[in-house]
Amino acid sequence: MAESDGRKFSDLRNLGPRSDEWLARAGVRDVGHLAELGAVEVYRRLQDAAIPGLSLNALWAIEGALADVDWRLIPAERRQELLAELRAEE
Repeated sequence: MAESDGRKFSDLRNLGPRSDEWLARAGVRDVGHLAELGAVEVYRRLQDAAIPGLSLNALWAIEGALADVDWRLIPAERRQELLAELRAEE
């Protein structure tokens, strides 16, 4: 998934039309760029873009999109790893 293949963000699992807008505002260019940056960096960019209503569910959704898994199935251990990475880079 690291290459841009013409898909919109909303073509990925967990991401909808609003995600297209949010990710564009955060400077994420395409699906390949999303994969290159990773879930934590993209979430950080969304925070920096002051996206209204942003919550950790966006982090889980991005991680799930990259892994092609429903965000609700992201294991608790992986969620903790993502949170630790997010805190480490603050």
